[in-house]
Amino acid sequence: MIAALLVALTSLLASTVAAQAHQINLSTARIVVGHGRTVEIEIALKGSDADRVAGTLVFDDATGLVRPSALASAAAPILAYVKSHTGVTGGDGGACRPRAGGITPDGDGVVVRIAWLCADAPDPLRYHSTVLIDISPDARQVVMIGPGSDAAQDLLDAGRTETTLTAAPPPSLLQVIGRYIEAGIAHIFLGYDHIAFLAAVVLWARRLWPVVKVVTAFTIAHSITLSLAALDIVRIPSAIIEPAIAASIVYVAAENFVSRDIDKRWRDTFGFGLIHGFGFASALQEFGLPRGALVPALASFNLGVEIGQIAIVSLLVPGLLGLDHVIASRRRVGALPIGRTLAVYGISAVIVGLGSYWFFSRIVLAA
Repeated sequence: MIAALLVALTSLLASTVAAQAHQINLSTARIVVGHGRTVEIEIALKGSDADRVAGTLVFDDATGLVRPSALASAAAPILAYVKSHTGVTGGDGGACRPRAGGITPDGDGVVVRIAWLCADAPDPLRYHSTVLIDISPDARQVVMIGPGSDAAQDLLDAGRTETTLTAAPPPSLLQVIGRYIEAGIAHIFLGYDHIAFLAAVVLWARRLWPVVKVVTAFTIAHSITLSLAALDIVRIPSAIIEPAIAASIVYVAAENFVSRDIDKRWRDTFGFGLIHGFGFASALQEFGLPRGALVPALASFNLGVEIGQIAIVSLLVPGLLGLDHVIASRRRVGALPIGRTLAVYGISAVIVGLGSYWFFSRIVLAA
């Protein structure tokens, strides 16, 4: 059934193009110092974040996309916000001069392009950004300095809002590990579809061992595809992966209505884990991988995902077992309580509804 589902989905979406996904409270900045010390900056952020900071309405909640027509009339306030929260200065503290700038839609996000003229500014040139931080203190910005895949990388947040553009020092190994563990944890907790999948899989759990098998199979599977995709060995468009993730959620939630045996569910979670791994890789690719510490960054992000996953399961399973205990103690019966059955059916129905909505909306997003 899983194979048939994936073949059908792949055939349906094979001709679509990939859609770029942006994370809430995370912006990215690509900075290139060019001829005549012109600093070209591209800042990408999610459309809903742009609406929050600029008071615009460019993000369409129904489709999950930025509307180009709305962006055309709302470009000025978004540009003004980004200009007022970024800057490039020289070694003497003097500011460089910005050009007019431009903005374009990018799937569910926007990309703001501004060039700073720094011909008379002495080294070292420094970049400053508080984009999103003024409304969300936990917001972060990934900064890539230089063209291509060998760009130096840095991370700005509320505690550190500046980085050096000329001769930027690479982050230490411990800094790389810490940043990517944090990014992995944040992604799993903000990835509501992954949480829904894990919840649906363990709803019938009454013993620890089947849960261990399920989590282990999911971990091994998504670690394989996460690594292959992040290292650019295997590529599958997100236009296929994102609806497939939603379809996997519908499948495991619907299975709760026909089977209570989770002992063999590790096979399902392994197969679907391969798909979810490509979804994790999309988030990691947006965050960026430092070429000088690629393996530690990849391993740390995967570790962060596992920490978040274990935390979620550690909350779900004891809660379900506690519900069993409470209902059983009241009814004084040893069989699976009716209350637990109704709870599983109710939660599974909600997850089926959510997964179906995500499936069809992501097909629209990719079309």
